Amino acid sequence: MQSDLQIWQLIWDASLMVKGVMLLLLLASVASWMIIFRKRQILAKSEKDANVFEEKFWSGTDLTALHEGITGAHRVTRGMERIFDAGFSEFLRMRQQGRMGPVAMVEGSQRSMRIALTREAEELENHLNFLATVGSTSPYVGLFGTVWGIMTSFHQLANVNQATIAMVAPGISEALVATAMGLFAAIPAVIAYNRFSNQVERLEVRYDNFKEEFSSILQRQAHLLKEE
Repeated sequence: MQSDLQIWQLIWDASLMVKGVMLLLLLASVASWMIIFRKRQILAKSEKDANVFEEKFWSGTDLTALHEGITGAHRVTRGMERIFDAGFSEFLRMRQQGRMGPVAMVEGSQRSMRIALTREAEELENHLNFLATVGSTSPYVGLFGTVWGIMTSFHQLANVNQATIAMVAPGISEALVATAMGLFAAIPAVIAYNRFSNQVERLEVRYDNFKEEFSSILQRQAHLLKEE
C-alpha cells in the first residue's frame, strides 16, 4: 500500500512535461488494450467462421444451394463466405450472359475473389499498425520523459552550493516512472502484434488456398457447361 502511494506521489510531483509524457503513454496503453481485446474476438470469430464454412463447402452441398443460403440470409458476409459469394456470383452472372467462354468465366470469378480477399485481408490487418507503432515507440517516448526529468533535476542544482544524492533522487525517481510506463505500454502491444500478425497470416493463407481450390471447381463446371 505504501509503495502504491509512493508511485502516485512520484507521478503527482513530476514536472509538467513528464506528466504530459505519462498521460500520452497511458492513453496509448488504454487504446492498445481496447484493440487487443477487440482484435482477439474478431480473429477468433474469423477462424470459427472459416471452419464452419469449410465444413459446409466440402460436405458435398450443391454450390447453388449454398450460395442461395448465404444471399438469402440478408447478412453481411465475411471471410471465406465473402470470397465464395464474390466468385460464384460473378460466375453465375457470366454464365447467364451465355456468350462467355470457360476461360473468361473462370478469370472473371478469380478477379472477383482476389478483390474480396484483398478487402478481407485489409479488415483483418486493421489496427495492427497501431499496435506496432505503440510497441516500437513507447519505450523511446518514456525515455524522453526520463531524460527530460533528469535534466530538470540537475538543472535545479545550478544554484546549490553543495549537491547531494538526496536532492536529485526524487526527481530522478519521478523521471524513471516515465520509462516504466513506456515499457508497460510497449510490451503488451508487441506481444499482441506478433501473435495477431501470425493469426492473420494463417487466415490469409487459408483464404488464398480456398480461392485456388474453388477456382479449380469453377473451371471444371465451366468446361462441363461448354460441353453441354
